[in-house]
This record gives sequence, C-alpha cells and structure tokens, in this order.
Amino acid sequence: MNNAKKLTLVAAPPGTDFHRGDGFNKKFVASRCLVLAVSLGGLSTLASAASQSPPCETPPGGIMFITQDCVDPEFDRPVIDSREDLKSPVLTHRVSGHFEGTDVKFSFFFPPKAQWKGRFFHKVYPLGDGSVPDRVIKFGADSGAYTVDTVSPSGYRANAAAAKFSKMVAGEYYGLPASQIHGYIYGGSGGSYLTIAAAENSSGVWEGAVPFVIGVPTSIPTNFFVRAFARLVLEDKASHIADAMRPGGSGDPFAALDATQASVLAEVTAMGVPLRGWDNYAYILGLNDPQGLLGFASSVKGIDPGYADDFWSKPGYLGTAQSTLGTLVRRAKIERVVSVQRIDRDSAGKPLSLHVAGLSHLKNSSWLDFTLEGAEGGNRKLLGSLDAERGVITLSAQNQVDMLNTLTTGTKIRVDNRWAIALTSYHRHQVPVSGGFAVWDQFRNADGSPRYPQRPQEVGSIISAGVSGGGSFTGKINSKMIIIANALDVDAYPWDANWYGQRLKAGEGNQYDEKVRIWLNDNADHLDGSVVASGAADNQFVRLVDYNGILEQAVRDVSAWVENGTAPPRSTQYGLNNGQVSLPADASARQGIQPVVKLTSRSGERIIAKVGEPVTLLGDITVSPSAGKIVKTEWSQTGNDDFLDAPLPHQPSETLAIHKTLTYSEPGTYYPVLRATVQREGDATAEFTRVGNLARVRVVVE
Repeated sequence: MNNAKKLTLVAAPPGTDFHRGDGFNKKFVASRCLVLAVSLGGLSTLASAASQSPPCETPPGGIMFITQDCVDPEFDRPVIDSREDLKSPVLTHRVSGHFEGTDVKFSFFFPPKAQWKGRFFHKVYPLGDGSVPDRVIKFGADSGAYTVDTVSPSGYRANAAAAKFSKMVAGEYYGLPASQIHGYIYGGSGGSYLTIAAAENSSGVWEGAVPFVIGVPTSIPTNFFVRAFARLVLEDKASHIADAMRPGGSGDPFAALDATQASVLAEVTAMGVPLRGWDNYAYILGLNDPQGLLGFASSVKGIDPGYADDFWSKPGYLGTAQSTLGTLVRRAKIERVVSVQRIDRDSAGKPLSLHVAGLSHLKNSSWLDFTLEGAEGGNRKLLGSLDAERGVITLSAQNQVDMLNTLTTGTKIRVDNRWAIALTSYHRHQVPVSGGFAVWDQFRNADGSPRYPQRPQEVGSIISAGVSGGGSFTGKINSKMIIIANALDVDAYPWDANWYGQRLKAGEGNQYDEKVRIWLNDNADHLDGSVVASGAADNQFVRLVDYNGILEQAVRDVSAWVENGTAPPRSTQYGLNNGQVSLPADASARQGIQPVVKLTSRSGERIIAKVGEPVTLLGDITVSPSAGKIVKTEWSQTGNDDFLDAPLPHQPSETLAIHKTLTYSEPGTYYPVLRATVQREGDATAEFTRVGNLARVRVVVE
C-alpha cells in the first residue's frame, strides 16, 4: 500500500540518532549537517548527504566526476514518495521517489533480508518510463541484489545520484553501512552510453559495469542513415542479397548486382552493416519502420540546417554528382505541390486527415515532408504520414492548433523528400577528424584528407554526449567492465566493441586484462528478449538466440570479479576486416562464454531432397573453457517456432555430438535449426544465466 508523505527539514548536531518506528536506529555522525527526513507512516529515512560533503568536481574542459562522498548540487534533494510491499514478480519492498526540482524518478526493489547479499544491480536506459520488466527484478533478487531503476533523460549524473541514495535507503532497510554495499550498472543501446559514462566519470558508486550492444560517438545517426542509403539503392535486390547470405546460399551477395548497386553494398558493408544480417533484410532496410530509419532527421536539421540545400546545389555531394549513382539519387527526389480536396475532422472540428491527389505510386512515403504553401501557411511544416494508395495524409497530434485552423479545401501543400534523400549519404560528410574510426578510411584520400565536403560539426559526438550526459569515451574506467556485443547487430555494429576495446587498452595499459572483458556473441542481434520468428513475411524462421542469459551471466561475473576476485572467462577472440567481424570456428579458439554449434550433413549446408526422403543432420556442440556445460538441446524441423527438446544422452558436459533424421511431406525450402543451451554450473533447472547458440542448414524439398 502507498503511504502519505511528510517532508521535514531538520538541522542535525554531531552524533544525532535518527529513529524509525520499528525500533531500528541509524546513527549519522557529522559535525554539521542538514538532513531531509521523509516520514512515511512513522518511518523516517535519511534522504540527503551531509552539508560538509564536498561538491562533485568538474575538471577544466571536462564533465562532473562523481564519487560516493561528493554532492551533485543538481540532485541533492531526494524525496521518497511511496513504499510498498510487493508479492509479484517476487517478494520485494519497493521504495519510489524523485529528486526535487528535476524530472528524475527512481525506484528501489529490496528483496527479503535473508536473500540479500550486499549488492545492487542498476539497469539503465535513457528512455525508460519506470515500468521495470519482471525478469530484471527477479534476476536481481535471485542474484542476491536489490534492483535500482531510474527514469531520467539527464545522463549518468542522475543515475549516480539515485544509486548513491539507494545505498542510504538500503543501509537503513537492511542495517548495513552504505560503504559496504556493492553496486553494478548495466545498460544496452542508448543505455550503453550511460553505462560507459558512469564507469569513466564516477568512482565508488558502482564497482562493475556491463555495457551491451554498445554505441560509439559516431553511431547516432550514422548507423541508421547508412541503412537508409542501402534502402535507397538496394531495396529491389535485398532478397537476392539475403538468399546469398543464408545457410546454403552462394555466399556471394554481389552476384546479382550491377556496378552501382555493388559499390553501395560494398560501402555500407565497410561501414559495418553485418553481411549476415541481410538474412532479415526488412529490418536492415527499415521497411516496417514508420520513419524509414530517419528518426534522427530532426536532430540533424537542428544542428546542420543548411545541409539539404548544399546537397542539392554544391559539388561533392551525390545530389549534384555526374555519375550513375548521382543520377539515381536525383531520380528519387520528389517535389510536388498538391491541393487539399477534402478534410476529415473530429466532432470538435479539428482536422484529422487530408485527402489529396497526385501522390499515388510513391515507393517510400515514410520519407516525405509536408509544408504549407503560401501566405496562410507561412511555409510551415505539417506533421503527418501519407497513405499513398488512398491519397490521405493523416495528421499528427503534435501539429499546432493555429496551423491546423488554416487548413481549408484548396490549401496548397508541398510534398518533398529533399532532406530524406540527402540524409542517406550524410555519413560521407561526417568523416571523424580523430578517434581512429577506420571504417571511414574508404572516404579518405591517400594523404588522409576527406574525399568529400565535410559539414561544420560532427553530429554523432553531439548526440552521444547528449544521451550520456557529456561522456566522451576516454577509455579510462574506474570499475571492472564486461562488454557484450553481438555479431548480427545491425543497429550497433559489432566493430563498436572493438573500437572501444582499443580505447580501453590505451587508457588502462597493463591493467586492461585485470579490468576488461569483451564477449562477442554469434547469432544474436540488437534486440534483447524473445526473438522467435523475427523478420519479414519471407523470413519467418528462427535465426537468433535470446542473449539475456549472456547478459545476466556477465552481470553476475563482474560481481564475482569485484567481490571475490574471481576472474571471468577470457574475452572472445575475433577478426575485424573492412568493417566486418568474424569469429573462429572452434570454441577453444573463440573463447568467451557462448557455445559453438555446428550443423551440417553429408552434402554440406545445402541439402536437396525428395518429399518423404530421410535427411540426416549432424550436430556438434562445444563449450569454451570455464563457460559451463550443455544442459539443453532443441531441434526445429522447419525453421519456424516448432522446437522440440532432444534429451541429452548423458549428464551435462562441455561437448556433444548428436544427429537428427528428418522427413518432409511437402515441397519447399526449409531451414532446420539445432539450438543449444549452456549453464555455468550445469544446472538444467536454472531460470537465469542460460547461454544459447544455434546453427542452421538449408533443405530444399522437391
């Protein structure tokens, strides 16, 4: 149940005892201090740091460095709003609150004292909304940790303030000094920026960090715009590229392409788009993304407002290039002025949608801008989306009312994709001045100078610093760290982990092996959680593993590394060439913690069979040293979500050779799958830290 809150600001002399209603006394010793005490149903909680604690320091030209003992003046007034005992998803005591004067909220989920082992886990994401997944809370409790959650667009500093305050509340709840509580932060995608910034710009708040599917200062918006470039040129050839890269394919994605298409595929591949990721080309190309991968267009327009005009008018840009690719780009440009023929309104008369003519047969309506023409419109942007077949522009709720009120039958609207087309090759004009970003070497001359005109600012570093709260990827960390990257990640490219690893090697020197691991996993992409049957309509077979278990093992391993000195398994070994990551075929060479699964037949990865003809598949599973034991194997005959368990022939072990004979009653192309699960202790019943991998072949039934 929620309790009414009462805030009391008190001055506390040296040696003051703070009492709470259940008889627990917490002594806070200070010479002079101000304490914000929050009374909830007779329960008082110490809620701010001593006034004598030094302010957190900001070095010249840097960002604020947070320690356990300093005070961040922006987040120095924590307020507890509620306490509640929860039974689901597990028994926890939830404490929720906010920092006064900010938009930052926090929640702490404390498991029973008998279950707690003196630590907390803190999963971070810049767009969190306070709805903590059940699995995150259960994983923390199962690991002897309480869970910290923050809702904050304010970067690593807000997370640090919440983590520090959680220790004070936990100290009171469990009766253990805050100084003896160990903290671990982890976050993926946008959360990786927060995690890395926290590890580099704080000390004593968290002692371990696990950034996963990490971005680097160039990732946003480049990684999305590069794929939009691929969509512009390669959409019609995507299925051919995908077929070549799927199991049993030719392995040559360039075979069906003309010279221009091949050059673009080579360009985006060298930028880091995983070739094997084309298996799910609908995702790579953003075919189902309402914004067509250009969701960061507004950010670029704000930072670099003159780019589109330069793109279409100045030399050095594809908009003016006298080349086959330049001609293709210009042909893709749309600029039309249409008239509103009818307006659909709600009961209050507010315009909801506009019926227009002359916009049918557009290939990509998600890239369009709508601008009101003439004196009444004032050349203002109209937010909405187009259904080209019906000729209907559905208006966004974000449009200003005064602008909507100008809409009448006959209103002129300019429809164009000038910005969208220009942004698809924005990466050519964002060659980093420094930082060792080798994937941009393809856009440099022999002397290292950029081949194309460069924009005034590097947008990626501005956006990444905004997400993290100012972090700059120095490579100097103040905690243990395990980095999780995935070989099929088409959002945060696999080379990102290698780039940051090199920064860490330079920053940590001979301490690198004592502080850092990088686990690069196969058959996993950017999205965590269930990945069953992900993809486009023609790609509905299982091709990915859920990497949550790998992430959970990393968080537990970094905890054991800090608290017990138990070093985790070695980093994954990999190759990096021309933006593409490759993994050794054998587990002993690959290392990391993911099993290596191989699947083949006597005729290789492509099997031709008749209806009813037996097909025998041969599987081999190997676990790298210290990574665990095989606890489960599964087969999918069709490559859809039809997995069936295959009982292990013996007790869990590090290696397993198995086979499966299949028959098919209908002609078609199938992708049978062998999936294996490893658990560190060989516990087949464990709910967490289950590490998976898979292998597939192609069976063509005639």
